[in-house]
Amino acid sequence: MTDITRFYINGAWITPSGTQTMPILNPATNGQIGRLTLGNAADVDRAVAAARAAFETWGFAPKPERRAALARLLEISEAREEEMAQAITAEMGAPITLSREQQAASGSGHLRAFLEAFDAMAEEQILPNGDILSYEPLGVCGLITPWNWPVNQIALKVIPALAAGNTCVLKPSEHTPLSARLYAEMIHDAGFPADVFNLVFGDGPGVGAALSRHPDVAMMSFTGSTRAGISVTRDAAETVKRVTLELGGKSPNIIFADADLDARVPEGVFACFENSGQSCNAPTRMLVERSVYARAVELAEQAARAQAVGDPLVEGDHIGPLFDEIQYHRVQSLISKGIDEGARLVVGGLGKPEGLEAGWYVKPTLFADVRNEMTIAQQEVFGPVLVMIPFDTEEEAIAIANDTPYGLDAYLGTSDAERAARVARRLRAGSIHINGRAPGYGSPFGGFKQSGNGREGGAHGLAEFYEVKVRPPFQL
Repeated sequence: MTDITRFYINGAWITPSGTQTMPILNPATNGQIGRLTLGNAADVDRAVAAARAAFETWGFAPKPERRAALARLLEISEAREEEMAQAITAEMGAPITLSREQQAASGSGHLRAFLEAFDAMAEEQILPNGDILSYEPLGVCGLITPWNWPVNQIALKVIPALAAGNTCVLKPSEHTPLSARLYAEMIHDAGFPADVFNLVFGDGPGVGAALSRHPDVAMMSFTGSTRAGISVTRDAAETVKRVTLELGGKSPNIIFADADLDARVPEGVFACFENSGQSCNAPTRMLVERSVYARAVELAEQAARAQAVGDPLVEGDHIGPLFDEIQYHRVQSLISKGIDEGARLVVGGLGKPEGLEAGWYVKPTLFADVRNEMTIAQQEVFGPVLVMIPFDTEEEAIAIANDTPYGLDAYLGTSDAERAARVARRLRAGSIHINGRAPGYGSPFGGFKQSGNGREGGAHGLAEFYEVKVRPPFQL
């Protein structure tokens, strides 16, 4: 049992004002592995006050000093990746291989990319008209991160905030506190000044809202559901602070008849199921040209039946459980909705896989002959559920792909380079994957429409945490 009863504020682990607790659960067994104390508005006030005081020095620290601290953090992050992987597997059920190769590794990967962007960025430049433009920190940043990619999202917010000279208060998901506590330990060991980074555990109503409303917080960076993002925006509006949001998705995967079906279709299935489907940019709608649709359904069925489900502690490319009971029942409800609305259930369906009744496991599920107006084609399922939709023309494929409230990622499969460029240009999404290749560390990540605003990662993600100031050249 791991009890987390202290918050990281003012460079030390302190007893919070909040006294409410909640269990830390392992989703593979539904067993309790610890207990977490939740904070309240008083804890937020204390953390923000500490961060505000620290900004008076860190906000004016020379760039080499800030970079040196980040470089030390990179060394520590790389050295403790295995600990991070084990924590993520325990608290949110990601299989250990995925935790090692992607979940934990993302913290170091993003940090390396941010360091490259930071080195390349001039924090002062001369404009064509001779005026001097400077990039300066905003102040105290409130950072709210989700449970599905816990360290990935912490790194995408904490690193650029500190690099730019801001101070911050992190509210990670209360459901994944083990990885967040470990990240705070790494920040401490890297030797950042006290108060520059502060960690407050809590839920959205108790801590997230207090942070978003706080008059001394200059910026809110939030990743999570669209519903919660709207709440953060409303809470932040009273003090007119900057808000960046990375929200949900219902990403299309357009596969044309000239694509390598034997590669693209299974690849799309496994990409949808990865992390048990709990990724906001998962390609959950497979759009296939009608002339090859029947063959694509066969290939997708083979891949879906081949997708193993099992114990997260065992190495391999299987998927683990869903994150918790609430998520499990939500996914079951949407699978039932798909059946009721007339989609053809090809693989999977309701209930748990045989032999995995203890945890929150879901059968990898494939629906064919789906219409884009169906609930399972419009709502983000956040589980291993793929829908297949046929199309006849390029224009129709683009129309279906864009017919969603979201616009995070989109995927393309074609052997025609001109078509790939043409279609990519017309898709209303922030990132385009082409023939299995995705943008890498250092590229901006974010979406159109209800998938949010702002970008994370690399130079564009770094720029989100700067304010711009202009002045004329000095003259007597």
